[in-house]
Amino acid sequence: MTAVALPDVLTHYYDATCGPFRSLTALAPDEADRLQAQIHARARAFASRRPPGYLAVRRELEQRIRQLFVARGGRPERTTPHYFIVGSCAWLLTWYEHAASVSIPIAAFDPVTVSLTYGDSFPAMRFDDGKPWRGQVYTLNDLPELVERFGLPQAWNPDGARGPDRYIEAQVWSDTPLCAWGLLDRS
Repeated sequence: MTAVALPDVLTHYYDATCGPFRSLTALAPDEADRLQAQIHARARAFASRRPPGYLAVRRELEQRIRQLFVARGGRPERTTPHYFIVGSCAWLLTWYEHAASVSIPIAAFDPVTVSLTYGDSFPAMRFDDGKPWRGQVYTLNDLPELVERFGLPQAWNPDGARGPDRYIEAQVWSDTPLCAWGLLDRS
């Protein structure tokens, strides 16, 4: 495998009409279901095509990832994560009708508040296809070895032709770096 430069940012993708760091799973279930139905009704972008039951599965996966992260020494400050990816991935701009992104240097994050899945957490935690990263949660400190061992999915699978792994997902379990960068207001 050709050596790939290690990305130095985490990037969050979102719909500009809603703003960044808006998580359905951080809401009460009834409110989240109502908003998911509104997103689904627009049916113009990838995020609108989530199947029925998506939120229940997402909540279950988040708690499983959180538990595995804690077992690896992580110290989450939130019950639900903010989603980022390692580096950038142009494909994620297709997920939203009015796509936008924000990148923050990895150095701005406390490693004990960031977990990683190799690929999107849905296939990473639910597929059983024999790939060594399935069912695994990594830490930010694992990132150099992870990229050295498996490469960056954005580099070897940019169009998704080689499976669902198109980026390394980062789950940020803290508001602190977002507030420090003026991206989140705790009030």
